[in-house]
Amino acid sequence: MSFPEPNDLPQDHNPNHEQAEQKEQILRKILTPEARMRLNNIKMVKPELSDNVEQFLIGMATQGKMPGQITDDQLKEILLSSRQPKREFKMNRV
Repeated sequence: MSFPEPNDLPQDHNPNHEQAEQKEQILRKILTPEARMRLNNIKMVKPELSDNVEQFLIGMATQGKMPGQITDDQLKEILLSSRQPKREFKMNRV
């Protein structure tokens, strides 16, 4: 008994797939290749941070507030500004 390959299945119009493809197209337009690579690396480690930054960038692009492509250095600044403050734990030894 053989199982169908994913490519053999009929192609349905999946709205999530289409939405993801549109998101990727927008990110390709507004990010330099280095910045896209950094964002993809972050997505593997911290998907929630990556999603937040992607939504921010797409929102800025759709509002026309993006002057040009975002470079890797500019993306680093955005990531630093969106970073959650670290919690510090202090242990008192008795």
